[in-house]
Amino acid sequence: MSQYQEDIKAASALKEANGSSWDAIESEAVARMRAQNKFQHGIDIAKYTADIMRADMENYDADSSKYTQSLGCWHGFIGQQKMISIKKHFEGKTDRRYLYLSGWMVAALRSEFGPLPDQSMHEKTSVAGLIEELYTFLRQADARELGGLFRELDAAREAGDSAKEASVQDAIDNHVTHVVPIIADIDAGFGNAEATYLMAKQMIEAGACCIQIENQVSDEKQCGHQDGKVTVPHEDFLAKIRAVRYAFLELGVDNGVIVARTDSLGAGLTKQIAVTKEPGDLGDQYNSFLDCDEVEAGSLENGDVVLRQNGKLVRPKRLPSNLFQFKAGTGEARCVLDCITSLQNGADLIWIETEKPHVAQIGGMVDAVREVVPNAKLVYNNSPSFNWTLNFRQQIFDAMTEAGEDVSAYDRAGLMDIKYDTTDLAVKADEKIRTFQADAAREAGIFHHLITLPTYHTAALSTDNLAKEYFGDQGMLGYVAGVQRKEIREGIACVKHQNMAGSDMGDDHKEYFAGEAALKASGKDNTMNQF
Repeated sequence: MSQYQEDIKAASALKEANGSSWDAIESEAVARMRAQNKFQHGIDIAKYTADIMRADMENYDADSSKYTQSLGCWHGFIGQQKMISIKKHFEGKTDRRYLYLSGWMVAALRSEFGPLPDQSMHEKTSVAGLIEELYTFLRQADARELGGLFRELDAAREAGDSAKEASVQDAIDNHVTHVVPIIADIDAGFGNAEATYLMAKQMIEAGACCIQIENQVSDEKQCGHQDGKVTVPHEDFLAKIRAVRYAFLELGVDNGVIVARTDSLGAGLTKQIAVTKEPGDLGDQYNSFLDCDEVEAGSLENGDVVLRQNGKLVRPKRLPSNLFQFKAGTGEARCVLDCITSLQNGADLIWIETEKPHVAQIGGMVDAVREVVPNAKLVYNNSPSFNWTLNFRQQIFDAMTEAGEDVSAYDRAGLMDIKYDTTDLAVKADEKIRTFQADAAREAGIFHHLITLPTYHTAALSTDNLAKEYFGDQGMLGYVAGVQRKEIREGIACVKHQNMAGSDMGDDHKEYFAGEAALKASGKDNTMNQF
């Protein structure tokens, strides 16, 4: 017996137990409402999606072509439309396709202060609020889709079409939810380990099964693709990883996933010298990367900080900002150490923030990590901060040069020029961009590919195109041809925006509650019928 039929049976038993006062309650209506509200709480969602993510990680370990993907979303509607589109275009399935919640977009688009840079200045609660909003919209997508199936079921019964009724009932019983894992950005934890724990709890209670945390200093936090990044000693970062794990365990999400992000490749500064108790320990390894000058005890000046390294007295270079700098060229080695220590201390996945999308560079670091942690897997930011076109054209240019091919027709520094768009070099570069995710999954251990800010850029681009046409010579045709007609032709569900906003579900409920007396909105005069 399907869950739907079990719920009908259970509701019927309740009706009978409660006597005639429940006569107006329809058992099948109860079953329908339960089906449309599969997830009661955020914790239910976190447990369900954590299981999905863990299974996907195992599948990737067995076959690297089974990598996962996500797009960053800054509003519930954006996330909902993404998953509706995925189900529409990929045989009704959502397999290996997630949502990403970017702290950058929360800061830029969701703060009460207005647009902010990615420096952890936005409200702490806004991240958990967006997680809850995303899942509210995804659950509404389920309810809307099932509501349509219920109306089809009623129509088939009314027409006496038993084959259609059986087909629709099967679709109801095997409905694929729009609810998928969210990888949620907690930045650098918004404070100390206790603050990280409290914020992680809020995010998990909202439904997050996966939390990504980075090794920057909370109050010096910068976007991973900007300058001025400052990292913390490993023990400080590991305390925050443990804080997130405790939050998962306290709430019963035993399968919760932690992504440890290292910004060390582009971070040349530290605020603290690590505590070290003996040579070669983790603190000593962190300090070994500091840019130091050898000094004599008699030459020390007021305020100098000194360390003993390899039997010598050294003075770390301290900047006017009171920060200490690392040796140039140590970024990759620091990234590798960050990844290894994080994975050895509770993280499940690693994230290396790079300055360009280059499979060989990423793969080299992951190979070094895998020498110690063989099943290390990476989450990678396919960032809009990269100029993908220029980067890959330059990579192809360099490969052609190394192979002895004639590149005299190209200016390496000017390869973004539109005149190169149809050249053989550009075609090869585009093919490398197309296969980048599959190549990197195979060669660089990347389990999950995400784009942090895609919907930020698509909103800007589509709005620019509409404004240019509508306020220009095209007038209303700018909207009709550029938006509505495309929605109709491409089957975009929100062309029926009243339906998307829940009007039909509201009608269903009115009928459940008031029967024939229900005043419904979906009559013949509803202009949505034109679609």
